[in-house]
Amino acid sequence: MHDKLRPYRLLLASQSPRRRELLKACGLPYSLAPKYDCEEVYPDKLTAEEVPGYLSQLKSDAYPLPLAPNEILMTADTVVILDGRVLGKPHDRDDAQAMLRRLSGHCHTVVSGVTLRTAARRRTFSARSDVWFRPLADEEITYYLDQHKPYDKAGSYGIQEWIGYTAIERIDGSFYNVMGLPIQRVYTELDQFIDRH
Repeated sequence: MHDKLRPYRLLLASQSPRRRELLKACGLPYSLAPKYDCEEVYPDKLTAEEVPGYLSQLKSDAYPLPLAPNEILMTADTVVILDGRVLGKPHDRDDAQAMLRRLSGHCHTVVSGVTLRTAARRRTFSARSDVWFRPLADEEITYYLDQHKPYDKAGSYGIQEWIGYTAIERIDGSFYNVMGLPIQRVYTELDQFIDRH
């Protein structure tokens, strides 16, 4: 895979430090795409599970620079879904507290959508993980918000933080998907994407 990727320049269009960390840990060389704006809105007719794939494509299309023939642009979006509704990033502390109270004692679903695009073609795929939270006391939610300030995270939590160690009882699916990038799937999809080039 690393030899296959050598002629290409993988561009990660994401400000998420977790996605950068996962690509690096996987040994995939990449460059960080320049920061650009993309309004993350989606049609009401989409199901909650369709939203991240749609948004990853939207981010890909919003990339302002033309891609060179050897460049592969990667965009991604992750959402938390509870009772069929998308929980995005919290607006403020009160919103984060309300989200964590809703997640407490319940199973929710995390879906990441990823788009790989060259100048000539694209591939979008999604990965899903189900996550079970034990019931959380209000003091625990307050402690987590005070210590970790998870305001840049979908669903108001990061699985790699304190809450992941102490509150998550079970996961069905990829742990790394819950972190924000289903890295095993990305690795195999990228391998196949290059093969089809």
